[in-house]
Amino acid sequence: MAIIYTIHPRILYVADLLSHVQHHQLSPHVFADDTQIYGLCRPGSTDDLSRRVSNCVDDVSLWMRANRLQLNPSKMEVLWCSSGQRRHQIPTTAICICSTLVQPAATVQNLGVFIDADVGMKAHIAATVRSCFAALLLVRSVRRCLPHQALLTLIRALVVSKVDYCFRCWPVSPVILDRLQSVLNAGARLIFSARWSDHITPLLHDLHWLQVPERIQFRLCVLAFRCLHGTAPTYLAESLQRTTAVEGHHHLRSADTLLLTVSPTQ
Repeated sequence: MAIIYTIHPRILYVADLLSHVQHHQLSPHVFADDTQIYGLCRPGSTDDLSRRVSNCVDDVSLWMRANRLQLNPSKMEVLWCSSGQRRHQIPTTAICICSTLVQPAATVQNLGVFIDADVGMKAHIAATVRSCFAALLLVRSVRRCLPHQALLTLIRALVVSKVDYCFRCWPVSPVILDRLQSVLNAGARLIFSARWSDHITPLLHDLHWLQVPERIQFRLCVLAFRCLHGTAPTYLAESLQRTTAVEGHHHLRSADTLLLTVSPTQ
């Protein structure tokens, strides 16, 4: 079971702030003006984790006031994450943060990605599909005024980019992938002014668009290539290594292959 505590103050990335979070045995993640505090616990230790999170944010708030910064409690969000089998063990009571009671949320948004309490990504899929079809509806209204290349560029920018955004988060469920595929199919039909009864495979082939499962696999392969050749971020490259580089795997038959090993997560 994990708790993700999301703060949205505009604070600077400094090592002093990170040390305050790590002092409470929590993990920080800072990106621009978004700061997340992560903690892990067993189902029976949720009260202790809630207390540590509350004390940590109070400590951060004191640090910010000392540096002439202000923490806005109204923009804070708390999210408990667990598997579906343990949803009944997640606390539903509010957490006291800076003298403010923050009720746990069912979904939070982080860098444009909606995260559900069960990490099923259903809210993000629904938001992505809804946003893409809304963009397609707007493009359809001006389609007759656009040349083919401009129409293609517009759909790539407004639709395809949203499907590809944070592709690593997509579940492998066929139902989920079918919803995303319907977005690409609608975009291809709009570009070629095709009917809904027309076969979609030739249209996707002409556009050089892969099916959603192949798109995910292709981008994961590109990411793995970048990790192995030093062009990916360090925190990603460190989590991926060749099987031959893992201690104790030198004498396995897999050592003669090009298999990769992903470091286990907590």
